[in-house]
Amino acid sequence: MPYEVKGVVALSKGAPVTIETVIVPDPGPGEAVVDVQACGVCHTDLHYREGGINDEFPFLLGHEAAGIVAAIGEGVTDVAVGDFVVLNWRAVCGECRACRKGQPQYCFNTHNAAQKMTLADGTELSPALGIGAFAEKTLVHSGQCTKVDPQAPATAAGLLGCGVMAGVGAAINTGAVQRGESVAVFGCGGVGDAAIAGAALAGATTIIAVDLDDRKLQWAKDLGATHTVNSKETDPVEAIKALTGGFGADVTIDAVGHPAVYEQAFYSRDLAGRVVLVGVPRPDMEITLPLLEVFGRGGSLKSSWYGDCLPSRDFPMLVDLYLQGRFPLEAFVSETIALDEVEAAFDKMHKGEVLRSVVVF
Repeated sequence: MPYEVKGVVALSKGAPVTIETVIVPDPGPGEAVVDVQACGVCHTDLHYREGGINDEFPFLLGHEAAGIVAAIGEGVTDVAVGDFVVLNWRAVCGECRACRKGQPQYCFNTHNAAQKMTLADGTELSPALGIGAFAEKTLVHSGQCTKVDPQAPATAAGLLGCGVMAGVGAAINTGAVQRGESVAVFGCGGVGDAAIAGAALAGATTIIAVDLDDRKLQWAKDLGATHTVNSKETDPVEAIKALTGGFGADVTIDAVGHPAVYEQAFYSRDLAGRVVLVGVPRPDMEITLPLLEVFGRGGSLKSSWYGDCLPSRDFPMLVDLYLQGRFPLEAFVSETIALDEVEAAFDKMHKGEVLRSVVVF
């Protein structure tokens, strides 16, 4: 029998979100219904509301979530009713060309639920990143459910579903930060600070945080930055070189997604260094770099998709490290809020007042 729940919906481009009645169908083959316990408010949800992803309105927002499996469909064996799971938007297919090459972290054909959740009048909803977790229950493909240790609070564990994993993975997976290396991170919001925490976890000895906001730089320091640079007051390229013996950082991470910032990341890396783009640029953005500089500096220019993570591998590992006191996952939770406070949370996020607001149910 379908479930009738409350959820946060973006009905049209740019309009404030509203609380709507959402109909969640019983899970079909390969699907699961999850009782959402907590869901972070991510920039991607705001991009959906603003029409920056696509125009398939109305959207059921929310994707950075953890909860309990309430029901499973036919053929589901990877999770069971009662499992504590973090939801992910990379449900590996096992069949695409990336999976066949043994690179499931790049899966090009990830699974989503086949059925649609709807409004009470039958209007089909587009769930954000195939999840739609600003709701009391949501329908997902079972492969989007990653089992983790239930001792972890949902408010913290759910953040691995997007922003924290994107940042940590940008440092550890994409950037391959090694012990003793130097790292510079541009942009100290949730993703950038997660990259800083990831660099610290990997053993980087010099971790330089760059931002325009001293408040954010303090957050970065709390999460592992050894040095901070306010780029409104100081040339970050020169500052990073000065902090790395005049050479530049081994790894530079652009967590902003802006051409001017990317250029700073490019010029502040050492020879044979790695530049990682994890911030999401707008479709109209372009960048021009001297090709001789690209060649002459060597190294690599990489983009990071979801932190190049494999949820089944990375989520349980990071939860375990958190429970051991070795990864400060709870530090990313700025506040917990109710479902009807999501619109206000978007405003706080836009103003840079929080790392993460987390909806609790």
